[in-house]
This record gives sequence, structure tokens and C-alpha cells, in this order.
Amino acid sequence: LKLASDMVPNHMGIDSEWVIRHPERFLGLDQCPYPSYQFNGQDLSSDPNVVIQIEDHYFDRTDAAVVFRRIQKDSGQHKFIYHGNDGTSMPWNDTAQLNYLDPQVREIVIQTILHVARMFPIIRFDAAMTLAKKHIQRLWFPQPGSGGAIPSRSEYGMTDEQFDQAIPAEFWREVVDRVAVECPNTLLLAEAFWLMESYFVRTLGMHRVYNSAFMHMLRNEDNAGYRKILKNTLEFDPEILKRYVNFMNNPDERTAVDQFGKGDKYFGICMLMATMPGLPMLGHGQIEGFSEKYGMEFRKAYWDEQVDRDMVARHEWEIFPLLHQRQLFAGVENFNMYDFVTPNGGVNENVYAYSNHSGQDSGLVIYNNNFGSTEGWIHFSIPQTRKSGQNKSIEQLPIDKALFIRADREGFIIFRDQVTRLQYLRPLSELLDRGFFFKLRGYEYHAFLDFRVVQNDAFHDYAALYSFIGHQGVPDMEQAIGELVLRPVQEPFRAIVNTGYLDYLSYKYSGNSQIDALDAGEIHTKVEQLLNGAALKTAVHTNLGDLRDSISSLFTTGLTLQGVVQAVNLPGSKKLKELIDYILDPLLKTKANRFTLLTWAICSQLGKLSGNESYADYSIAWLDDWQLSRPLAEVLRSVTSSEEEVQNQLLLLRLGISQQDWYDRARKTPLVEIFKAWFTDPEIQSFLRVNRYKEVLWYNRETFEQFAWWMLITPITKMLADPAADRSRFTEMMLNLYEITSALRKAEKKSGYQFEKLISLTTR
Repeated sequence: LKLASDMVPNHMGIDSEWVIRHPERFLGLDQCPYPSYQFNGQDLSSDPNVVIQIEDHYFDRTDAAVVFRRIQKDSGQHKFIYHGNDGTSMPWNDTAQLNYLDPQVREIVIQTILHVARMFPIIRFDAAMTLAKKHIQRLWFPQPGSGGAIPSRSEYGMTDEQFDQAIPAEFWREVVDRVAVECPNTLLLAEAFWLMESYFVRTLGMHRVYNSAFMHMLRNEDNAGYRKILKNTLEFDPEILKRYVNFMNNPDERTAVDQFGKGDKYFGICMLMATMPGLPMLGHGQIEGFSEKYGMEFRKAYWDEQVDRDMVARHEWEIFPLLHQRQLFAGVENFNMYDFVTPNGGVNENVYAYSNHSGQDSGLVIYNNNFGSTEGWIHFSIPQTRKSGQNKSIEQLPIDKALFIRADREGFIIFRDQVTRLQYLRPLSELLDRGFFFKLRGYEYHAFLDFRVVQNDAFHDYAALYSFIGHQGVPDMEQAIGELVLRPVQEPFRAIVNTGYLDYLSYKYSGNSQIDALDAGEIHTKVEQLLNGAALKTAVHTNLGDLRDSISSLFTTGLTLQGVVQAVNLPGSKKLKELIDYILDPLLKTKANRFTLLTWAICSQLGKLSGNESYADYSIAWLDDWQLSRPLAEVLRSVTSSEEEVQNQLLLLRLGISQQDWYDRARKTPLVEIFKAWFTDPEIQSFLRVNRYKEVLWYNRETFEQFAWWMLITPITKMLADPAADRSRFTEMMLNLYEITSALRKAEKKSGYQFEKLISLTTR
């Protein structure tokens, strides 16, 4: 598949066919311009009748020369041909400069371009700026009296009149016009530096042009200068922006990492590149974070660099989704740029803010290209030229119209940040009166998408939500609405179930059998606040004191369980010691088990608010309705990197609630009936990962062991927490549980992890 071709019309390789067959097409001299030049090195020609030699010092890289020597063997003719040169550094010693003063050379190059255009839909022209008339003159035919940009060329100077007579029209203008007629489906892309981008688009008609100002001025944080360029372009003709190729590095420049680093500044500017009108161009090694500046002649990398996985991942999260939205950002018909107005009324030139619209989609981008923090508003777009049929006018738009938002003052607007994935809420009255307000840290950036207008109704109190969250983002707006309704329960629940508080209590009481009065009082207060919120949600108006004491006792027992169990003593009982080790080992090994047990202590008793004997069912229902699993999930993710373990613990919480009275039932019901009820329960089967393979039902060993331990730890905690329980029977209970646990573990080993065998072994 032929997609694009890269051409360098300014010069040819020194061993190219044109140098061999047509030396007259190149800028050259019959005598060496400097007597000190020596040409004794290797013959680089592939033709036996032609000798090509680079000057000795340039060949060994000790000095630079402006010409190389070509010898025609059969005639003995010597010609000294100039190397390609842009006058900014050393000549390019592998190139030969074409003579564009010769109309025949210009025509043969155009014919070559047309030939390539018939084969490729895209042509990139390297160093295209060197073939603008003023630079051809500056480099090779300087005005008389000037020193000239290239040594030895001042004696070939020409007046403006002489030069214009020799080259009456811009070469590139002729190329664009000829291609438009003969190869109309070819896109021409020019590499044009030296701030000639606008000239190549406006005057020469190039379809696309490298925008070096984007890289240099944003890197140097010349923000006022670059914003002025953008403003002037928008006022003159916004279509020009669509023709720019924005980039952060190329083979002639330092690498993107070297220029911009790997932090927020790099990604902020990369976001601009991905969302500005025109064409974004990513350089070699840019995504991977490579630092080596490569040359086009490199066959391989010379530095042993490893891919920066974090940088690649950040591109995948923040930049690539925006590149998939190019249909929204590439055009200029609905592009609008804004001043960022600070509270004192000034404009912060360091902030880039612009919007675009395509189809049903709108996007708003904002970036602070400076280390300092700032805050301010964006409201009206800057003046720019807009077309309506054949007419043009200079217009400014309020941001609601720029984003195609049909606003009324009573509604709200919701939008999403592609960078953070957070959603935001704003009153339309604020948007209409003042625009959008933002606080930005140094190098902070956002790309807002998915704008939609919403109204208050019986189920969505956006006004209340906005008064609560203000300008802060939330992961999901509908979820935030739900959490607002659940605030009476969620806030006091999170005051208990959070990593800091659980970590503090667990660390303090690890190994203790008593809890001090200050912490006990705080736990009572927190539980009481939770019950008050739950009573508000359930419309229960009873004395909550007993339930508060019950839950607080269960919670503190979970905290001190290690110390209490270790204090159990039955001299000479090997079984009891083995059981104590079995109980405490998972509790001591992982915070996840401890934190889930403490959360269970809170949630398992909440259903008693219903006054119903089947209170466990109410506890499960409210666990779901009040979204109480979410705070625990956040806690668990802070202490384990395994999402699988997080989900296991959440399911154990549910099983611990639904099965919390199993030991009490076992006193009245044969144990085999308890086991049968367990292993036919769909939720328990799901936790055990029962699955069919080759007509056999299998279960998972690790989750079975978790379940068996959990069914042991919950009745122990409940008994120890009950002040009315007969403590003298605790040792008897422990030994009884040991027998049950031993039976389960033996059945596990004999079953070979076949589920039907497990059921048979535990229920016969």
C-alpha cells in the first residue's frame, strides 16, 4: 500500500544518477573556491568514468567544506559542486545543491514531482523553505555588497531586479498549481521553518506545512507570542490553521523528551497537538520516551534505551483517545479561541483555551503552559473571520453558542474531562452570564467532551448536587446524585470504613484484649451517627441505644480478637492451639481480612432496624441499596493490588451477613443440613467458582479455604461480643468449631476439588 513519499527537491545525493549524468544541473565551479581544500580521499562514485571525492577534512570530520570534487575521467574535467546548505550550520556533506537559477532545472524537478504524485497520494517536501525565492537568493545569489550566507558565494551576487528576472515566480507556487491541474488528488506537505509557515500556506498555496512555531514557542513558553500568531491567523483566515502540521520533535530537532521532559508540560503540549486544527505529528521514539537524537542515515539505535512503559501508558490513557476524536478537532469552521480572564480583569497569556464542534459533538480544551497556578474565566471567543456564503465578517461568540449549547437559565450542563475521566456540573445561568471558571495548577490541562444539558426533576436534584460539589469533578454524575440522596448513611459509614481510621485502630489494638475509653467513646459516637442516618432512610423511630451498643461491641471485638483468642487457655490441648493458629493466621497476614471483618461487624446488624426476625435479609438489601460495599472496595484497593481479592472480600462480606447465624442454627439442625444449604446456595457456589469441565463439576481450593475460615471467624466474633453469652462455653464452642473445620478440610482433601464429591463427603 503506497501512502506517502518523501522528496528533497533542494538537493540530491552526491553519488546520485543526476550528479553522474547531469552535473550541469548543480551549482558548481570549474575551480576550487579555496586553495587549501584537498581531495585525496575515497572515491564515492559507483560509475567507473566519474570520480566523486569529499574534501579531506570533511571526510575525516575535522573541518567542513562547502564543495566536493567531481572528475570526468574521459575528459579530465574537474568540477567543484556545492553541498546542500541552509546557511544555519555546516553544509550537508552527503548532498549536491541543485541550481534553481536554471529554468531547465526547475522544470525537470517539477516533472519529477509530478511523476511521484502519480504514484503517491501524499508527498512530503524536506527543507522546502530553502526553495522560497528569498532564501535561494540569500543562500546562493546574495545581493551585491552583502557577505552572503554561504562562504564563496558573495562574488555571485545579483541585484533584486536580476534575480527576479531569472526566477520570475515562486517555485512552490508553480508546483502547487501544476499538481492541482495534473494530479489533483495529491496532498503536498512542506517542511518550512524560519517562521515561513504562514507564507507557505497563504501565498504559495501549500496544502500542509510544518508548524515549527508550535514546537519552539511552546517549549520556550513564549505564550503571548504564539497566542498572537493564532489570533492574527484567526482574524486573517482561520483556514490556515487547518493546514499546519503541529509537532514536538523531528529528526532535525532535539528529542521531545529532551525539549519537554516527561511530565505535565510534555503531556499538556501533546494534548494541544492532538486537539488543535490541522495535523498532529508524533516523532520517532516520542511515545516510548527515547532520548537518542537519531539521524535519517541511522540503521539502528546506538543507545540501549528501554521503552518507558509508564509514558506509553499515559499516552494510551490521555492522548490516544483524543487522537481518535480528530473529526471533532481537525476543522476550523467551528473553532473558537478564548482569552483567560483573571479575577482582576487581566488576560493570562499563558493559558490556551479553545473549543470546536462537529456534528453533535463539542470539545473544550484548556492548558496552562506555565509553572505558576492561576484562575479565571473564559466567556467570549476572540475576534475571528467567519464566512457566510461569499461574505466574511469578524465575529465573537459567547461560549454557549460556540459549543452549540441550547441554554436556558434554569438548567445545568454536564461535561466530561477526557484526561481525568471526571465529570463536571455547571449552572447554565452561570455559563450565560460569566462563562466557565477554572483553577489551574502549573502545566495543568483538560480536554472536556460530552456536553449535555439537564434539568432538575423528581429524581435528579442537580441544584442540590451543585451546592455540594461546586466546581469539583466526580467520577459519575448519576452516581453522585445517588450518593447525595444517600449522604445521611454514606457519610457516617465512610467515617468508620476508611483506610486511615481502620488502619489506626487495627495497628493500635493488634494483640490487645481491651480498648481504651476514648476510642470506645468515638466508636459509639460514629455508630450512633450511622444509625441515625439509617433510621432517617428507613423511617424507623425507635430507641437505637441497644443496637448502637451491639454494633459497637461487635466492632471492638473484631479489633481485639487477636488478643482475646490468644488468651483462651486449655492446658495440654493440642486441638485448641491448632485452632487458635488457624483463626489468627489469616487475620495477621492480611489487612484485607481484618478490614472486611470490621466492616461486617457494622453491616451485619443494620437489618435489626427493621424489627424483623429475618434481619440478615434486610442487612443485605440495605448493603446494596445504600451502596455500602463501595467504601469497603476503596479501602481494600488501598491495601491490595489484586482486584480479584477485592471482589472476593466483597462477596465474603455478603456471605458473612447472610450466614451469620449458621452456628446457632447448627445447635438445632444437623450439621449436614447446614452444609447442604451452603453448597446449594448459588452465591456460595459463585464464590467457590464452581464450574463444569469435561462433565465434572470443580471448585476452587483457595476460595474454599477462605470461605471455611470466614464461616469460622464470624460466629466466634459474635459470641465474644455478646455480653449475655456464657463465656464458660466459649472453649467448648472453640473445640466444637475445630471439629467442624477439621471435617471440612478433610472433605476438601478427599474430594480432589470435585464439587459433587465435596457435597457427598459433607452431607452423608
